[in-house]
Amino acid sequence: MASFKAISFNMQWGQIWDEDQPDDAPVRLDMTVEEILKHDADIVMLQEVERVVPGSGQVQPPPNYTRIKKELPQYDSFFSYPASDTRELPFGYGLAIFSKTPLTDTRKVDLPAPSISFEFNGERTSPTDRLLIGAKTKINGQELQVFNTHLQAFFIINYTSDDYPGQRDILVEQLKTSTIPTILGGDFNSAPKEGTIDQIESTGFRTSQKETITWRRMPFVLDHIFYNHGLSLKSVEICETVASDHHPLKAIFEI
Repeated sequence: MASFKAISFNMQWGQIWDEDQPDDAPVRLDMTVEEILKHDADIVMLQEVERVVPGSGQVQPPPNYTRIKKELPQYDSFFSYPASDTRELPFGYGLAIFSKTPLTDTRKVDLPAPSISFEFNGERTSPTDRLLIGAKTKINGQELQVFNTHLQAFFIINYTSDDYPGQRDILVEQLKTSTIPTILGGDFNSAPKEGTIDQIESTGFRTSQKETITWRRMPFVLDHIFYNHGLSLKSVEICETVASDHHPLKAIFEI
């Protein structure tokens, strides 16, 4: 059987974790790279690769992705921003997949935002579109589909994804099209009692773990690696780090 190691990591654009000043901690992309390299994973799925710079649009080439790609020459990779939108707030966006084996059939799927509004810094604004990216690779000759996503955090803006399930509905439809061994990593921003995880698992996919907290700011399990019937989970670990406000999730699978 072919086996491989995968990690999913919301890197928060390289901003490290500082308990005393979580919103003003420095950016240390060298620590991001160090965190990725130490796991020696075959597949790396990253969220919040870049930081929104209001008024600057989507910087090309994407600076953080470009730096990480240079530091990981042994990996093939694919990156995408979400749909461009001037309403983007100054947080993290952009997804990347890195693989020790060549990536093929890369794709991106827009996950439209609902028509709702919320207040940010005293002004009314609305959510922007999110993204799902995918690619195929081969592990010891065995084909593998890789998906990576970052869903809207409805709980932060006083809504719930149960009332606005459009993004996760599109995600589920994409999963249903995959007939080969498949993993889905990402930050699913599912608050306790929201139905995102249950909906994904209703397709036959399973999350590698849903008990251990992965986010430092609230006691939530936001980060997951899902897998389908073509894979067997051998081990899973939440890897504590100060390189982000999220902990990487590491899992080993057999095809």
